Parts: sequence; structure tokens; C-alpha cells
Amino acid sequence: MQGVNKILVIFDDVWEEFEPETIGIPFGVAHEGCKILLTTRHQQVCTIMNCQKKIQLGILSEVEAWTLFKDNAGVDDGPSSLNGVAKEVARECKGLPLALVTVAKALKGESLDGWRAANQRLKDSRHLDNEEVFGGVYSPLKLSYDYLKKNNSQTTENDIQLCFLLCSLFPEDDEILIEILIMCGIGVGLFSHICLIEDKRREIGVALTKLQKSGLLLETDNAETVRMHDVVRDFAHWLKSMGENRFMVKDGLKEWPHIFENFGCYTAIALWNCSSNIDNLPDKVKLSNLKILVLSGKEMLRVSSTFFEEMKSLHVLILIDVYFSLEGLQSLTNLRTLCCIDCKPENLSSLTHMRNLEVLALFGTNSDEILEDLVELSTLKSLYLSHDEEQQINFPPNLLSRLTSLQELHVTSENNINLLELNSLSRLTALSLTVSAEQGFQENFMFPKLQRYNIVVNGYFGYLKGLTFRTLKINNLSSLLSAFKDLFCNVEKLSLENIDGEKNIIPNLCKKRVNELTSLWLKSCKDMEFLIDITGKQGSSVALSNLVEVDIRNMNCLKELCHGPPPTSFLQNLEEVTIENCKCLQVVFQMNKICEKVESQAPLLSRLTILKLYSLPELESIWNLESSHHEIASLRSLKELYIDCCDGLEQIIGFAQEDE
Repeated sequence: MQGVNKILVIFDDVWEEFEPETIGIPFGVAHEGCKILLTTRHQQVCTIMNCQKKIQLGILSEVEAWTLFKDNAGVDDGPSSLNGVAKEVARECKGLPLALVTVAKALKGESLDGWRAANQRLKDSRHLDNEEVFGGVYSPLKLSYDYLKKNNSQTTENDIQLCFLLCSLFPEDDEILIEILIMCGIGVGLFSHICLIEDKRREIGVALTKLQKSGLLLETDNAETVRMHDVVRDFAHWLKSMGENRFMVKDGLKEWPHIFENFGCYTAIALWNCSSNIDNLPDKVKLSNLKILVLSGKEMLRVSSTFFEEMKSLHVLILIDVYFSLEGLQSLTNLRTLCCIDCKPENLSSLTHMRNLEVLALFGTNSDEILEDLVELSTLKSLYLSHDEEQQINFPPNLLSRLTSLQELHVTSENNINLLELNSLSRLTALSLTVSAEQGFQENFMFPKLQRYNIVVNGYFGYLKGLTFRTLKINNLSSLLSAFKDLFCNVEKLSLENIDGEKNIIPNLCKKRVNELTSLWLKSCKDMEFLIDITGKQGSSVALSNLVEVDIRNMNCLKELCHGPPPTSFLQNLEEVTIENCKCLQVVFQMNKICEKVESQAPLLSRLTILKLYSLPELESIWNLESSHHEIASLRSLKELYIDCCDGLEQIIGFAQEDE
């Protein structure tokens, strides 16, 4: 091989790291003309082997999918009936390359009836009725699934495999809320060797990432959700269609399934969007081995008070749009997670029988009458409460301070919480909270140190908002900002609106460097002049080094983003900047006093892709930089530039003359 100047070596379907030299393949310094291409279903292999370029083969567009499919199936774009059915089959593969190639090759040369039969099986998710066609899809998926057990001593499904199977309980094409997955995972005992909810969250997050890298889950545009491809979902259902631990997932039920004659083998059942007048809905269902039940009404589904009596092994119960009796849950003594979304509980009774309950979530579900009972739930670790937007949650005095086992508290509707009670929760690591000015911030109050939080002052956010980012949204609060002192230091997303009396963020709001902040929104903070003011300090330290997005509006006193020599790394990671209606701003990026230290760093603004400037009457230039320093800044990544009502703008990019 060394005698050949240029050679390409391809390794297909690699599952583990290997050293090319050990099998006689020279590369790198030994043979710079040798290029190695490898394919793998396990992205970690690319990372371990230090691949210079990684190409993720994702879901194909409809046009790309049809091109790949017809090339492998031997069909074309002609108007024949067979080609029409072939296009439907290709669409049912939902852009998954593995399914497109396997199904196309299996159906190549089939009759029109054969194509139609395969198409119907795909639509009905009956893939295994024809293993010749669909077995080739499931075999590589089974390899990926089995590989998840590598380096795991468990003989049954390990935690990552179970996490994958939990994702299959959700409807087809659904964007699965990670927060709901976490509730389910805690209920079924995922990572049972871990006690802290925060650590379980982290492990479940790692598991989901691993599933995405293995091609078993898909990313979405929302960091708080994941998605499972339809074909992969059907594969998961196939895995759990046999044996003693079966899953059942149905959507849009109008009639109660007859399959419940063999109810004893089911450990997880998810019935989505059931008709409110479903036929043959029983008063009682004996499901003695059932661990997970999801019951969702299309409108409002009413179930009997005895419906749950024979489900005594249930660990996770999720009810959506269901009329039910709390009294009917008395037999569920093993329940660990109870989640009710937009439900109407009747016969409100005590929850004290749920002595193993760890997660209680009541979204859009009235909870005031049962709040006192929470004290009796000694194992309760995570509490979610949310009413309709116009309803307030009324906590009895001193209730919160007695919930000493709580590790997470999520109250996202208006409430009467005495904030001082939060300081009694010594185990609290995560907090979602809506706070109004009427509640008042006592002078001696300070939010405890938290690992995750989403706190809104004088505002509202959705009740299923996750805790992916540490978030603060503070509106119309100009005093006692010291209550947030410990949170400003590690906040990731910060929004301030109508905050008076503060001239800067650093050092006025936080003397530390706020280096975990990625997104900043400022609006109508009339006294703020700078984001950072480091005049009088020697040299420059790192500050706002991870800031990616900045949105500033109606800031009439804003003069500069940074007053004084910009800190090291400031402006290096910015990707999107919007500034609107700031009457005093003359230069967006004032860098003519740039610190010499920055010269050794990556160019400033080199990641900026979007810049929007509106209604800035005093604006003279986007940046001001001495010509001797022009190499330290670059707009090489800029893709979108919007400028409107900036009548004083003399030049878009300007360098100051050396004699100025």
C-alpha cells in the first residue's frame, strides 16, 4: 500500500475502536496519501478514533428519499399504478435511509398486489407479517439495541434500553417531552442505584444523548424534546410484543381492545386520545402486573371510581383529559409517579395512602383541597403544580417548610408562597416558580443555591416547561434584586424588563463574571448604560465568555456594550445580536481600546451570523477599531444583516485612523 501515492480505504459497519496500523494499513505521517472512510451506527466510535470529519446521515427530505428508494427498487417517475404505490411506500419509510434501502430492495420486481400489501402493512405497523421485506430493517436496529448493553452486567434490559422503550410509549411523530420521560423514568426505577433526582436527570440526559448517537432517537429543534422515528418506534413495539413483559400502545381508541383477555402479560399500556364515549369501557380492569399506564382522552374521558382497583402493581400513572375519582386510587399503594394533565378529579380524598409516591404532577388540575395531605407523603421528592392561567394556587401557611424531603419544586401558576419557606428546604436542587410583586421580597430573603431553575417574576410560563437551562425572567422589579444574587452567577438565560436603577449587569447585578450566560434579553431598563463596566480595573478578566444571543430593546441610556477594555473572550461566541430603539448608542462594538491579550485569541465576532439594528438615530458605525488591530476582529460568518432607521450610520465596517 505504501507504494501507492493515493488510496482510499473503507471500513463498513464499525462498532468498536481499532488501530489501522495493527492490520497493516499505514496512514497519517506514515502515508499521507492514504485516506480512511468508516461507517458506523455508533457515533462514539468516530469520537474515540479522532475522525477529522463526521457526516451525520440524518432523515432525508421527501425528494432525496424518493431518489434513493426508486434507485434501489427499480421503479421510476412514470404514471403507472405500481409507481404510484411505490411512492406511497417510500413516504411510509419517513426518510429513514435504512428503511428506504431495505424495503426497496425487498420489493424490487414484486407485483402490484405485492406492493399494495406491503404498503398496507407499513400503514398498519404490521411489519413482521412479512419478514422477507421488513426483517432487514429490524436486524440492524436490533444490533444497535443490543449494543446498548455493552459493558453492562445486567442480564435484562439495562437502564438505557428501558429509556429507549419508554420513548416508544408516546404517539407516532410525537415530540416527546423530556420532563415527562424523567417522571416516567423515576417511577419505573431507572438508575435505581442513584438517590438524588438531580443525578437521575443527568443520567437520563446522558442516556438520551447516547440513544441519539446510536441512531435510535432523533433530535428536534427544541432542546426540551426528543423524537422517535416511526420505523424505530415499531421496532420497539415488536421487541415488547412477545413474552411476559409486553407493551401496548394505541391511539384514537373508539372501542375498548378485546386483547385484554390476555391482560396478565402487559407491564406497560399507553392509550392515547381515547374517544369520550368509548364503547365497552369497563368499570374495572384486572392488570395485576401492569407497571405503567397512560390514559389520555381526546376530549374528556370519564372512568369509573373502581377502574384502577385491580392495578395494584402500578408504578407510573399518567392521566390526560380524564374525569376520575381520587378515591379510586386508594389501592395504588405502590405508585411512585402520578401525573395528571388537564384532569377533573372528583371525590377529592386523601393522598396519604400513596406512601411510595416520589413524583406528583398536577397540571391544569385543581389541587388546593389536597395540599395539606402533602405533608404525609414522606417519600415525595418532586412536586409539580399548575392551575389554569387565571387561577391562583393557595398554599396553607408553613406547608412548604414542612415538605422536607422535596428535592424539586415546580409551581408555575400564580401562588401565595411565602418565599422565606424555601430556605427550609435543605434538599432543594431544582425550582420552577412564578412570583408576583404582590408576594413581596423580604429584605432578608435570598433564593437558595440551585443546580436548575426557571424563575419568572411578574410573568407566566407554560406548565410543562422543562429545566434544560437555568433561566431568570424578571419584569417590573426595581428593588431587592439581591434576592437573586446566588442565581445571577450561574444563570444561562437572563431576561430583564423594566428594571430601574441599575447601570450595568457586571458588576452592579453580579460581581462575578457570569460566564455561563448564553442568552441575554434586555428591554426598557431605562438606567442601564453598559452590559459590563470594568473601568478602573487592571487588565481584563474573562466575562460573558459564552454569550451567544443578545437582544436589547428600548434602552435609551445604553452607550456601549462594554465600558473599558473588553474582557478576554467577550464577543468571541456571539452568534445573534438584535438592538432596537437605543437613542444614545453610537458604536455597536466599541473595540478601539481593545486589550492586547485578545490578539492571541480567536478573532472577535468571528461566529456572528445574524445582526439586526433598528431605530438607532445616533449610530455611526457597527464597530470602531484601530487599523493596527484589524486582525483581531472578523465578520467572516455573518449571513444576515438588517439595518433600518439608522440615519446617522456613516459606515458599516470602519477602522479608526491611527492619528485619531
